[in-house]
Amino acid sequence: METYLNEKFVGGVRSKNSPDEALQRWRDLVGVVKNPKRRFRFTANLSKRSEVAAMKRSNHEKLRVAVLVSKAALQFIQGIAMQGAYNVPEEVKQAGFQICADELGSCVEGHDVKKLKFHGGVNGIANKLSTSLTDGLTATEEDLKRRRTIYGVNKFTESPVRSFWVFVWEALQDMTLIILAACAFISLIVGVATEGWPKGAHDGLGIVASILLVVFVTATSDYRQSLQFKDLDKEKKKIFVQVTRNGFRQKISIYDVLPGDLVHLAIGDQVPADGLFVSGFSLLINESSLTGESEPVAVNAENPFLLSGTKVQDGTGKMLVATVGMRSQWGKLMATLSEGGDDETPLQVKLNGVATIIGKIGLVFAIVTFAVLAQGLIIRKFQQGSYLSWSAEDALELLEYFAVGVTIVVVAVPEGLPLAVTLSLAFAMKKMMNDRALVRHLAACETMGSATSICSDKTGTLTTNHMTVVKACLCGNVKDVNDHGNLKTIFSEIPDVVLKVLKQSIFNNTGGEVVINQSGKREILGTPTETALLEFGLSLGGDFQALRQETKIVKVEPFNSEKKRMGVVLELPQGGFRAHSKGASEIVLAACSKVLDAEGNAVQLDQATAIQMRTTIDSFANEALRTLCLAYMDVGNSFSAAEHIPVEGFTCIGIVGIKDPVRPGVKESVAICRSAGITVRMVTGDNINTAKAIARECGILTDNGVAIEGPEFRNKSLAEMMDLVPKLQVMARSSPMDKHTLVKHLRTTCDEVVAVTGDGTNDAPALHEADIGLAMGIAGTEVAKESADVIILDDNFSTIVTVAKWGRSVYINIQKFVQFQLTVNIVALIVNFSSACLTGQAPLTAVQLLWVNMIMDTLGALALATEPPNDELMKQSPVGRKGNFISNAMWRNILGQAFYQFIVIWYLQSQGKVVFGLEGPNSDLVLNTLIFNSFVFCQVFNEVSCREMEKINIFHGILQNYVFVAVLSSTVIFQFMIIQFLGDFASTTPLTSSQWLSCVLIGFLGMPIAAITKMIQV
Repeated sequence: METYLNEKFVGGVRSKNSPDEALQRWRDLVGVVKNPKRRFRFTANLSKRSEVAAMKRSNHEKLRVAVLVSKAALQFIQGIAMQGAYNVPEEVKQAGFQICADELGSCVEGHDVKKLKFHGGVNGIANKLSTSLTDGLTATEEDLKRRRTIYGVNKFTESPVRSFWVFVWEALQDMTLIILAACAFISLIVGVATEGWPKGAHDGLGIVASILLVVFVTATSDYRQSLQFKDLDKEKKKIFVQVTRNGFRQKISIYDVLPGDLVHLAIGDQVPADGLFVSGFSLLINESSLTGESEPVAVNAENPFLLSGTKVQDGTGKMLVATVGMRSQWGKLMATLSEGGDDETPLQVKLNGVATIIGKIGLVFAIVTFAVLAQGLIIRKFQQGSYLSWSAEDALELLEYFAVGVTIVVVAVPEGLPLAVTLSLAFAMKKMMNDRALVRHLAACETMGSATSICSDKTGTLTTNHMTVVKACLCGNVKDVNDHGNLKTIFSEIPDVVLKVLKQSIFNNTGGEVVINQSGKREILGTPTETALLEFGLSLGGDFQALRQETKIVKVEPFNSEKKRMGVVLELPQGGFRAHSKGASEIVLAACSKVLDAEGNAVQLDQATAIQMRTTIDSFANEALRTLCLAYMDVGNSFSAAEHIPVEGFTCIGIVGIKDPVRPGVKESVAICRSAGITVRMVTGDNINTAKAIARECGILTDNGVAIEGPEFRNKSLAEMMDLVPKLQVMARSSPMDKHTLVKHLRTTCDEVVAVTGDGTNDAPALHEADIGLAMGIAGTEVAKESADVIILDDNFSTIVTVAKWGRSVYINIQKFVQFQLTVNIVALIVNFSSACLTGQAPLTAVQLLWVNMIMDTLGALALATEPPNDELMKQSPVGRKGNFISNAMWRNILGQAFYQFIVIWYLQSQGKVVFGLEGPNSDLVLNTLIFNSFVFCQVFNEVSCREMEKINIFHGILQNYVFVAVLSSTVIFQFMIIQFLGDFASTTPLTSSQWLSCVLIGFLGMPIAAITKMIQV
């Protein structure tokens, strides 16, 4: 079956980025669907997607033309004044502003340089918005309220939450339930006409009540799922940005951004609203999400327009927010586009295939069962000679046979199989949020359970990301600088000229900032590495603001993981220009031709000194320290921002060693992964000795493992790669493309299921290539998060292990449910079919089958698909890419249990009256009640047995699963009520205590049978 499903249904459907043709193919193969609205609720809307794609193409072309026109206009309109006048609306004037939202929108969205010039440029717009380009807006509650009233809020129109009654209506769309409702209506009319009220209404009302019960339980389950997805959707959209308000830098939600806000942008950020460039360096914006242009756009004073939804590809900058929410370009785009939904997962497709196959078999059985039962009635009429005379009782009997046939389809088509995946995933996603992991794509939960390899970053994932400078090498002297309070004494023998250039380098060549926060306290902003260096500089007695004001920054080349260095050019107060470089020690040191000596003089970097410096770098790295080299060079009396910062000829200032301790619990988590058959690999941009030291401390690098540097790795041939990759445990000094290449080889050559962590913009290709992309919630950029499938909210490697555990739990829970449901399917089908063929009667009525359907479908999914994970899961081997979902062990359990149940039910049918000593006119009703009751208790105890597919002990942790206990208890209680009190509707009669005990015992015997079955090796 597995091969057939993979060929016919799953072929081409991947865990992510599946082609639309593959998704459409399996839909075309799904023939027997009782309720398409419910079955396809959590699958991609392909027709909507094509509509969306067409709309995007249209919008892209419009925006592309607007951009090109604005670029052309720039060449002609310099110095041309805008014709005409602009009248400020009265309500805008009264609110204290001089420009309305529509005017701002037409200026920014249309890239209208003439209009911008007319309003006085960026300064003029800031004045009209009553804001400051240095201190931001005045954030009093009254001012913010006025801005919201005039300019709107930064939120997009969302589809309203669907009410509970919508789900009730969708549950009622089930074709088989509609047919049964029609049968019930006819039965009600004929029954009341022939037998009177209320006796004649019992059968019809019984079916109606069963239908309503099924509909409301189904709708409740679906409604709860939708609420869980809605909550998760809100979490996905939580984005925070850095703004300056009241002169203070602060972090606010993207939803709180207002026109007039001064927003700080860095690499990987999403532009939160439409706005104008205020200041910055080398700012490159990727506008492909709006214009379709893959080439990044340089944003500067000449081209100051920034559009929301675009991404910062390089550089840094400040922007003045102009329009927000539905008035922004991204808002307008989102208003016209509705999401096409998440791709269905391979498991959903596979289970849709199983449901289709069993549904078709069930349909054949249902037709044959109805034909056999109807044939029995017709033969009886022929034998009685009354085949031309049909009474109301005959019509009712035929209708009951038809209802039984339809109900067999209800039971046989396991509509709950694909939906159980969604239920289990929704439950897991909600619980994983509590464990600090936000799942962005449904399939990630499922795929993570099959993961065989994790490629992890070092900084912030395996380490704490709380960095401190603990060692420094200046003027050839290595100093321990753990005690920052005593640094002035430690460096007393260092010449002042060296300390001056060191502080100049630290405070100018940085992506961080030292600010005074609203509490009046000093606060360091920036990445952990930048924060550590700035803290070191402050400890040396440096004044950040004073040193920044001494010089003028002419050009900045921000750090990126390709160059592994950053640079800045300063205009010095005494004249001339100086370049500073900072980055990976061996790379920056290789760019140096001089070094500062003990007297502070720049001397030639000879071979002996270079060897000594490299030895220092290695000694720092062997202590698991991150090493950075700082260097400078004077570049003469002229330098323009258009020139590139030199890449060689620098003078080495010194080397610093930064301590980033390993996170508590990482070593244990790596050991858990190893026992679970998951290989952990470290991929980092750090020095190889630092990487190896940390990898050994974490337990990643073993005696047989290989550690390699990125440049060496990328030069390997394909044959060498095939030999190297399985043994590779550490890759140092890697570029983003090295990580991408490694992931690709693991997935294709080694056929592994790969999870990859990433935090930077350049990690997006590897995150996209991996089976599961894991982005860091704290250190990760918006670009990385958007490319990821799961966001690790606390940046902790232990959380990744928790995700793997939940993934395995989801996979196994669905297997348990499938095992349970297929057993009920098989038994219900064979029992009703064989009984109809051999005795001319169906032992289970329509109402009874509907109740059984609810036990195995909605309630069964709730009980088994929501089992929480346990530590035993991480002691099993991963399923991998080629594992069979419906395993041999599952078939063994299904067939063993089905055989037992069929024998028991068949024996009761043939010998039940003798065994229980039943006599009299009521004996058939009592026997059918006993069969129905025994069948239900077989399912109750089989549900418990399905908690473990291999283990004999099925009670371990059962009381911790409150949902399971609640479902089981409510099933038993309701079954008791059906038998004892609802006999008129369910065609049952109250049983004696000994009969009840016999039914429970028959069900209970299924558990030792299941235990014996599990001992059979497959």
